[in-house]
Amino acid sequence: MHKSQLVMALSEAASIPHSHAEKVITAFFETIEDGLVNGERTEIRGLGSFKVREYRGYTGRNPKTGMAIYVPPKRMPFFRVGRELKALVANGKEPKAPRSKK
Repeated sequence: MHKSQLVMALSEAASIPHSHAEKVITAFFETIEDGLVNGERTEIRGLGSFKVREYRGYTGRNPKTGMAIYVPPKRMPFFRVGRELKALVANGKEPKAPRSKK
């Protein structure tokens, strides 16, 4: 699913204009991104958690030439899937239908 498809799904499920749904999705992603940049962990119950992993520098090899090269330390975003989502995907269950507004 692409971001535009996610925006459209939110727009339809919440019965809100496309522009509002786009702002919500963009703000959601930017909030997670800002937290990761600041080294914070974000957990979304039922989905999973986002955090930053620190990797040490090491000496690797260029596969083409075989020469040793130094790979500097780096920080990478990491997503760990939640138990509920893992079980849902493993069992192949149908996704929940969107709740209707009351």
